[in-house]
Amino acid sequence: MSSLTLEAPVIEKQSPTWLVGWEVEPTMNLIVNYEIPIDEDEAESYSEDGKYVTEEEYWAKYYEHPWFNYEWNNGYLEELSMSNHLEYTVYRWFMKILDQYLEICRIAEIIGLETGFRLALHNKISVRKPDLGIVLNNNPMLLQNMNRSYNGIFDICIESISASNKKSIQRDTVIKRSEYEAIGVKEYYILDERGKETAFLSNVGGIFVPLPEVNGVISSNVLPGFQFRVADLYRQPLLIELAKDKVYQGFIMTEYQQERQRAEQERQHAEQERQHAEQERQHAEQERQRAEQAYLRAEQERQRAEQEQQRAEQAYLRLEQERQRAEQAYLRAERLAAKLLALGVTIEE
Repeated sequence: MSSLTLEAPVIEKQSPTWLVGWEVEPTMNLIVNYEIPIDEDEAESYSEDGKYVTEEEYWAKYYEHPWFNYEWNNGYLEELSMSNHLEYTVYRWFMKILDQYLEICRIAEIIGLETGFRLALHNKISVRKPDLGIVLNNNPMLLQNMNRSYNGIFDICIESISASNKKSIQRDTVIKRSEYEAIGVKEYYILDERGKETAFLSNVGGIFVPLPEVNGVISSNVLPGFQFRVADLYRQPLLIELAKDKVYQGFIMTEYQQERQRAEQERQHAEQERQHAEQERQHAEQERQRAEQAYLRAEQERQRAEQEQQRAEQAYLRLEQERQRAEQAYLRAERLAAKLLALGVTIEE
């Protein structure tokens, strides 16, 4: 295949902005290289990924570019890819639990919003903009409120992979990993909504090694007590659900947990009071039953005494009747004896 270079007309360059590239012309079987001057304002709408610029030019023109987000790798611009919604939700969920942790454990500051830092490595210089950077309070270079870049080395860098192209994936998983490792970043977290490249790394003697995963839980060596379940990156439970999970109870919605504990204590206290009142009621009921049983026993005793009295009265009446019958019999015998005596009949005793 032959090639032909089509050069633009010779023009006095008013600015250093040129559109450079190549394309294939299939109908002519040619490779066409082009270098076309474009207006400075028009250049704003074109990506300059891969362009060579000095570090001074990068900081002056490209670090805060209005249309494109560039990092700088040893002289070359690297455009950062855009995230999709799923990638953003993983990133947002992780940032939420980090914010919750740092609200409770105020041992570090977190920064995002495309804030970059300079990596002066032994073989090159780069400027990187981690999606999230964490600076411990004991870092010799603290974050400055009004600075638009960070002049130290982040203790933790967090990157959310954009899987839109292999170049972006390689930059986060290979190039930045090597750079962060060499410059002394203590921990490096790679978030991948696909789960393919997700990694949580700790810098041990200048080499990144995976943080141990125990029962699916990762614990940071840099942020004491900060831990999370890897599966939750993709499930993304609500904070109120995490507050009930032992993995997160040390830092998620602690005020809610305290209120919940107070409410539970008050509920238990109310339940104890209810149980105490119920016991008192049962005790009073038992006393009432005992008193009623005592009354019933007394009533039974009264009834038995009354029955005994009635039986005694009945026995007395029977005896009285027997006495009366005996007396009547005696009187009849006396009258009979008197009549017989009057008739001259003697009755031998």
